[in-house]
Amino acid sequence: MLVGAPMVRATGLATCDSGAPEGWQPQEKLAASLKEKGWQVRRIKVDGGCYEVYALNEKGERVEAYFHPRTLSPVPTGAKNHKG
Repeated sequence: MLVGAPMVRATGLATCDSGAPEGWQPQEKLAASLKEKGWQVRRIKVDGGCYEVYALNEKGERVEAYFHPRTLSPVPTGAKNHKG
């Protein structure tokens, strides 16, 4: 039996090659940018090294979107180790 640290797994639909969190842009900056586009941000969390956003878009549709925490650029669903 192997004993070690528990494995951290992403539960979402994308992963980012984002490096250390000290180099990430603040979640508040992403939220402000999305609000300027007409989004109503409900929650932002970290998943798979990406920012995962739950929101209503400018059309009032529910969305779950991923953004790279260094660049705040959108990450396509299904992307693995997206570099931003």
